[in-house]
Amino acid sequence: MKVILSILLLFPLLNGFTQDKKAIKYSKTITLEDIKQHLNTLASDDFEGRGTGEPGQKKAARYIANNFEASGLIPPVSTSSGPSYYQEFKLYKSRYNTAYLKKGAERKENLRDFLYYSREETMGEEYIEIIYCGDIENFDLRGLNVKDKFIAFSADEMTGWRSKLKDLERSQASGYVVIVGNENQYKFALSRFGSAMVTPKIEFSLPDRGTQTIIANKQLAEWIFDKDLGRIKKGTIAKLIFNADMLIEKIESENVIGFIQGTEKPDEVIVVSAHYDHMGIINGKIYNGADDNASGTSAIMEMAEAFAIAAENGDAPKRSILFIAFSGEEEGLLGSKYYVEKPVRSIDNTIVNLNIDMIGRQDLKYSENPDYVYIIGSDRISSDLHQLSEEINNKYSNLRLDYTYNDLNDPNRYFERSDHYSFAQKNIPIIFYFNGTHGDYHQHTDTVDKINFLKIKKITDLIFYTTWEIANREEKIQLN
Repeated sequence: MKVILSILLLFPLLNGFTQDKKAIKYSKTITLEDIKQHLNTLASDDFEGRGTGEPGQKKAARYIANNFEASGLIPPVSTSSGPSYYQEFKLYKSRYNTAYLKKGAERKENLRDFLYYSREETMGEEYIEIIYCGDIENFDLRGLNVKDKFIAFSADEMTGWRSKLKDLERSQASGYVVIVGNENQYKFALSRFGSAMVTPKIEFSLPDRGTQTIIANKQLAEWIFDKDLGRIKKGTIAKLIFNADMLIEKIESENVIGFIQGTEKPDEVIVVSAHYDHMGIINGKIYNGADDNASGTSAIMEMAEAFAIAAENGDAPKRSILFIAFSGEEEGLLGSKYYVEKPVRSIDNTIVNLNIDMIGRQDLKYSENPDYVYIIGSDRISSDLHQLSEEINNKYSNLRLDYTYNDLNDPNRYFERSDHYSFAQKNIPIIFYFNGTHGDYHQHTDTVDKINFLKIKKITDLIFYTTWEIANREEKIQLN
């Protein structure tokens, strides 16, 4: 009886060992040479920083799609022209052209004399009325007709008045003029928020214009009302000409998707993802995005090829796998947001998302030890996935799995800052693989010469083994 029991207990281990041998066999098709080729290509100047909707991003999409096709992945996107690797989506790109206030022949310019903190544009030059309503701390609109006017009020600091805007919105005013008494804080706002307003913004719909808000200093307020700030009486009205012109452009982008068909449970789908867009060209400098995220994109291309080779050799996974290179991540997870609402395979049958964003560098904490990876989100939705991840790492890779950024109170909020978050919001278990930030993060200095390719290979192997196990185990990943 003891002998039979021992054999029965040993049988699962023997069966698992067979699977391990196959996983190891196909992991060897993931090579340093191929990773280097992909990353050097994607992060080259020819791809112009892969800005969403820009020619470099289109070029990168073609490169990834051609790689998927050459590897033998199935194009899973249905289009009027037939199956495709491209999941296209439309976007709006907006930025300011100009904004100014004018009184007589004198004109005050946005970003020099004031800050227009809104994306609402006027219909050319418009006459506006600005009514002074006193200090925000003693704010009272009783007895004042503010409908369709700009409400001007004084605030010593840049903080403190935002919480009161909801009360002001009930007044049916057209907008606000915030007179900031602290000149240093005003200059800080002009610099920080001003750059954000002139930076192109990309969205699914026409810009959310928000409340028209003009941030002014004491000098501008005195120019508007023609008297010293301390002598402006509550209810004083000034009439000016205001113009705000915005440039809006329709653009297109695309996710690139390759599919491996499962043999036994084809309707259960694993998504392995990385975003391939970056920040494009800013002020004439190419933001190559070698670590962010040519590193992750190179990893999914290599894993896709490994699984395709396995399928060709008769070792296709039991479950299906989608390899997705997302666009628009840098603009607010746009590609993944679009995908989870319009999936090419049922989102209800998507059992896990393994997302890779920046795995080619080391942060200060691990400057002397590259054999680590930050794991984020593995236990948020499925403790089963977390346990599997740990076991696979112990079995194959022995990397240091660091959960620092998985802390619910982590101020960086990385859990919400890459494409896995779109899946997590659909209650799909996720793991986010990440190497932490460095001095070149979101800078034009994030270049190939600083990449640790061996580190990418080790992390890619870990994710491949994890995907292999999830795709071939008998039970699908269980939710908490």
